[in-house]
Amino acid sequence: MTTLTPYSPAAAEGSDGFAQLLHAEWTKFRTVRGWVAGILVAGLLTVGITLLNHSQCGFQPNPSSAVLPCPGVPTGPGGEAVTDSFYFVHQPLPGNGTITVRVTSLTGLYNSSSSGGMSATAPLTGYVPGVRPWAKTGIMIKASTAAGSAYAAMLVTGDNGVRMQYDYTGDIAGLPGAATAAAPRWLRLVRSGDTVTGYDSLDGAHWTRVGSVTLSGLPSTAQAGLFTASPAYVVYHGSLGSGGEQGGPTLATGTLDDLTTSWGSGTWAGRTVTGGAQAGSQGGPFNGQYKQANGTFTVSGSGDIAPNVISGPDGAGEDPTRAMVSGTFFALLAMVIVGAMFITAEYRRRMIRTTFSASPRRGRVLAAKAVVLAGVTFTVGLVGTAIALPLGEAVLRDGGNWIPPLPALTTARIIVGTAAAMAVAAVLALAVGAIARRGVAAVSAVIVVIVLPYLFAILPGLLPTSAENWMLRVFPAAAFAVQQAFPAYHQVLAQYGPDNGYYPLTWWAGFLVLCAWTAAALAVAAVLLKRRDA
Repeated sequence: MTTLTPYSPAAAEGSDGFAQLLHAEWTKFRTVRGWVAGILVAGLLTVGITLLNHSQCGFQPNPSSAVLPCPGVPTGPGGEAVTDSFYFVHQPLPGNGTITVRVTSLTGLYNSSSSGGMSATAPLTGYVPGVRPWAKTGIMIKASTAAGSAYAAMLVTGDNGVRMQYDYTGDIAGLPGAATAAAPRWLRLVRSGDTVTGYDSLDGAHWTRVGSVTLSGLPSTAQAGLFTASPAYVVYHGSLGSGGEQGGPTLATGTLDDLTTSWGSGTWAGRTVTGGAQAGSQGGPFNGQYKQANGTFTVSGSGDIAPNVISGPDGAGEDPTRAMVSGTFFALLAMVIVGAMFITAEYRRRMIRTTFSASPRRGRVLAAKAVVLAGVTFTVGLVGTAIALPLGEAVLRDGGNWIPPLPALTTARIIVGTAAAMAVAAVLALAVGAIARRGVAAVSAVIVVIVLPYLFAILPGLLPTSAENWMLRVFPAAAFAVQQAFPAYHQVLAQYGPDNGYYPLTWWAGFLVLCAWTAAALAVAAVLLKRRDA
């Protein structure tokens, strides 16, 4: 008796491994000129758009003055851009030592008008009482009076209680509440070598350690004393497609007494430290001053001691990194089109049946297409972004633009993250193409969930900030967070919005949102491929 084994397509296909499928899809991709041209166009757009951002930078102090070259910005000990503008009453600190003071008040003046403080004869015309939330007064140990030098400070703020701040980016919370004559705050700094420890107290007898930091390169003789600073008052406003700000410098005054130092009495010298901020450059009271009478110091000052935040009150305007990689947005559009066409073209030409006849396991075909597409788009995106970023920096510098220093790891994350986002977006288009089977429908759908939310979010004044942030949390456009170059600092009030390069999610969380959408689309596509006729 002869036993016949029925024909099994799956068994026959099993002899061909996934590697063969990858090779077949790669061969198919590279032999279709339109797809190859689309990917090459994406690479050219990544680099080419960057060359169009040759803007000339100039600075005009007031409408009647000449246009000056854009000023540079000092950098802190960590290489980050900083603003270091305040009034400092100091004397040398030889070696180790302790400085203690009591703060009994912090008051301020501000003007919401953009012309506030511009009059040479009456610089405080139009100013009203009010202290900025991050205005500050207290004690400081600083490597030198040069802008950007290392420091540690214990300070009282307008609305954020006692803080220990150091090296511009560091901030540790101490006692809550404002300092008043009825409820003063005692502050203390202790230096031991390169280590500075901060303490605060409600009564000057019982002390609480706030924090301890190591200041790299602190010289044997540093500067120690009292200081006051007050960030600019800025009100942001926007209309469709544009935005702006108004405001001006502010002035804060701290009252401090019971000043003691472990190194004995010395001569106090007052000076304005200025670096990275316009406040303090207009003369008059904005340069700061101090008075000493009967053991009480009254110290007034403007400016801030903090990171130089892009689009902040003393910041450098727009994030130049966005201009350097602006071409990646248009490149992504080209890759999305290629991704959709990679499968919809086969439906249009009736070639998909041949593909599935050769490889009946349709899910594996979709996976092979996804791997090939992701590999090609990632490679092109990686090379293009790696060229565009330094090229864009060179173009902007040639125009006199100041470029904030960008850490090497951040640069690498922007380059690799942008390439990865392009690749996953292309795979999303592939999956939607497998679902819709029509190129126009697939591309339109991906544009709706990626491109439109991004455009709505970055156009100033188009939507409320809450709506912008919601879209960039929910839609795949959240992946643009991989291009955020600078962190948002809570101790600097600024316009932290998508239109200025700040995103509501971290770079990795935003990228995961795109991945989740893509995984869901691939799962739906795989199910439909099995259930529907080719």
